[in-house]
Amino acid sequence: MNFYDYEAEDAGFEILDFPCNQFGNQALGTTEEIASFCDAKFGITFKLFSKIEVNGENTHPLYKYLKEQKGFGGFDPNHPLTPLLESGLYRTQPDFRNTPDIKWNFTKFLIDRDGNVVERFEPTTF
Repeated sequence: MNFYDYEAEDAGFEILDFPCNQFGNQALGTTEEIASFCDAKFGITFKLFSKIEVNGENTHPLYKYLKEQKGFGGFDPNHPLTPLLESGLYRTQPDFRNTPDIKWNFTKFLIDRDGNVVERFEPTTF
């Protein structure tokens, strides 16, 4: 079972997806094309919003808030992708560990019913 299998609207838990093309061009195309691809390949049932930027000058206000509330806490040292992610980030952003920026696609935030950011999960979170 993975993180996305836990969605249960009747229990008050929803997944909201905000595509972003700032990480290796992994979200090419329009929002509609991304939705069609994700539905066909993964059968997603959660809400997919318009493509946004999560870092830099054009950061969406939601992500400014999320990053202010929960900064980068590091990658899981036991995840097989951690060395690859860290070496790639270090080459372009030697100080990456000390910034709240989103480091890679599939960073997730858990937000309670009152809008408080409870936790941030990096893409290496199992």
